[in-house]
Amino acid sequence: MGGPLEGIRVIDWTIWQQGPVASVMLADLGAEVIKIEERERGDPGRGVMAVAGIPVNNGLPNFYHEANNRHKKSLAVNLKKPEGREIIYRLAAKSDVFLQNFRQGVAERLELDYPRLRACNPRLIYANATGYGPEGPESGEPSFDYLGEARSGIMMAIGTDDAKPSYIFGGVADQMGAIMLAHGIVVALFARERLGVGQEIHASHLGSMIALQGLNVACRAMMGTQMTPRSRRSAFNPLWNHYRCADGKWLCLGMLQADRYWKDFCRMAGLDELAADPRFATIAARGANAEALIEILDGVFAAKPRSEWLRKLREEGDFVATVVNTIDDLPDDPQVVANGYIVDYNHPKIGPTKIVGLPLKFSETPGNPRGRAPELGEHTEEVLAGLLGYSWEEIHQLRERQVI
Repeated sequence: MGGPLEGIRVIDWTIWQQGPVASVMLADLGAEVIKIEERERGDPGRGVMAVAGIPVNNGLPNFYHEANNRHKKSLAVNLKKPEGREIIYRLAAKSDVFLQNFRQGVAERLELDYPRLRACNPRLIYANATGYGPEGPESGEPSFDYLGEARSGIMMAIGTDDAKPSYIFGGVADQMGAIMLAHGIVVALFARERLGVGQEIHASHLGSMIALQGLNVACRAMMGTQMTPRSRRSAFNPLWNHYRCADGKWLCLGMLQADRYWKDFCRMAGLDELAADPRFATIAARGANAEALIEILDGVFAAKPRSEWLRKLREEGDFVATVVNTIDDLPDDPQVVANGYIVDYNHPKIGPTKIVGLPLKFSETPGNPRGRAPELGEHTEEVLAGLLGYSWEEIHQLRERQVI
């Protein structure tokens, strides 16, 4: 049995990361995704290695393009020509979803906006990925991941209490924007099945990153104050904190109901004398004396390697704890591997490699993350001749006129 979105056709007119990742998520779940690319240069993500200062002839794979475009078919077309736009109109008539993430006004100028494509297919789901949302004075401003993190407040919400912005590397705002866009598309497809209507949807960096920080933003909106970042050395609950062990590796404790665990924790850690210490007897007392207690716990955890502390935490009580991973640790983390969150893939050009797997599990209609990104224009003839019914003579003429 195929993936849950098998039979859904998606037109992906997006570049860089936010839009392409949304369509990758749909492709992983079985949708057919046809990527529309500029006929000469394609998605600028194809050149991101050079943008990052990495020589393109170094033999390393373009992980950015591969991660953002696996499974897709590439249709290279000149959309500035009427014949190029006609290809999209014919494709829209046979598709379920159209994605775009260009700056406000671009789709209208190229006559690829929602009203135009809706005329081709009233059941079409037209999905927009933007920086700041479709309304408001800055709705037309350009945005990238970096700006999405800045505008959403997350740069000031992470880290400690030094009030300096911190950037999360890896395109987190792009990824979150993609997740919300894919979510919206699936919901719109469900609504179409129930109500018989196509519609236009929007997802933005700003809205998606606010949703990611929902509890903190709700606290500010309802209580008038945000949750203030604090250093681990002054964490109100020392049993909700992270500690460095003798081998330099970090351990994370997550005992939210700390009073429930305190006496057993003291016994496990060899700190029986602290169990009845009035400075630490309750969560409020431990919060008031957090710096003193954390200093003690820093010394305790630094005395043994992390593996030994994990063994004790798991064998000597019902404690809540885990390792603090680095990104380097993830491909070999047994829990990651067991759940297929990172999987092996034998890429036809790169060879054996590892790729990010699916965060979802379906018992009857499993998705499949294993797939490669297309070469520029690789599927142009296949789509034109096989799906849209163009003759080979017509395809030849389109090439002659530099439409494809």
